[in-house]
Order: sequence, then C-alpha cells, then structure tokens
Amino acid sequence: MILSDQTIQSMLQQGTLGVSPITSDQIQPASIDLTLGDSFSRVHPHQADMLSLEFPHTEESFKSQRVIVPPQSFLLATTNEVIQLPDTVSAFVEGRSSIGRIGLFIQNAGWVDPGFHGEITLELFNANHLPIEIQAGRRICQLVFAKMDQSVKTPYAGKYQHQRGATGSRIYQDRDNPKRSGLTT
Repeated sequence: MILSDQTIQSMLQQGTLGVSPITSDQIQPASIDLTLGDSFSRVHPHQADMLSLEFPHTEESFKSQRVIVPPQSFLLATTNEVIQLPDTVSAFVEGRSSIGRIGLFIQNAGWVDPGFHGEITLELFNANHLPIEIQAGRRICQLVFAKMDQSVKTPYAGKYQHQRGATGSRIYQDRDNPKRSGLTT
C-alpha cells in the first residue's frame, strides 16, 4: 500500500518516519519531494580502463551549489534530506517528470529498505545532447513510501546505512565477491 499525504504527515508528526529537513510544501499527495544536496561524486577520469565489481575504484568527490552535468555523462549526487524509515515502511525514489523531460534521468538503484537511515545517493545521467545545470536546494526527486504487510524480521543494516554525501558503489564488499577475503572494509 502506498502511503497518502495524510499518513505521511501523521507519521512525520509522530516521529515514526523521519525526513529532515522538511517543509510542508514538500509533501505531495502520495510522496515527499526531496531536494538536491551539495555533495557529488564521479569516477576519477584517470581510472583504469574498466571498472571492476571485485575491487574499489577511485572517485572524485566534491561539494558545490551548482553543477553542470555534461551530455551523456554520469554523476552521483545526494539528497539534502536525511531519511529514517521505520521497520514497517519501504520507499523508492522516482525522478521528477519535469526534470526527466529535459533529459536528466534520476534514480536510486532499488528500494530504500525498512530501517534505512541516511541521505539518499542519487544516480544522475544526462541523456540530452546539451549540458544540464543543477542547483543544490532544488527539488530533484520524489520519495514514495510503501507500507509493509508486517514489521520486517531484519531491518536494513547494510553497507550504505548512515551514509552521508554522494556515496559511490561498495559492490566490492558483497559477500559473493570471490576477491573479498583480501579487502579491508
């Protein structure tokens, strides 16, 4: 079941759902608009000739109030808001239609699991043939909440718990990585 604006507002007031900072105009009929933070990250331009799922890669992280996303390029960003989900609610990130219509695709790879606490890292891709300028503080995406049929047995406690800033892939930390035994995490 998708949560309505009334349920979202009630949960925020009761403290059972955390979104901070937030203003009342961010609450939409079935979601909350999230704003762009000032933390960004991209794969270092002088990275090896490929990215591996087995080893960490070099990232270039920076803070800025304005960023230009070149055509056909990929950039990680973060939300300004810190999210705290209860054990009974999951969420997913949807890009804003108005931003998608200029060719900026915004996603978060997968569900935000019950029990997650932190900023949401966003994957941005400029599919346009022109650069796109984005600004910290602007509404960038929507967070849609889904009520679980019951409290989860094991709330999220994964490698992105409590993340702050645009956080790059930690796939090399996966338990099914055959090279993991030699890595420090």
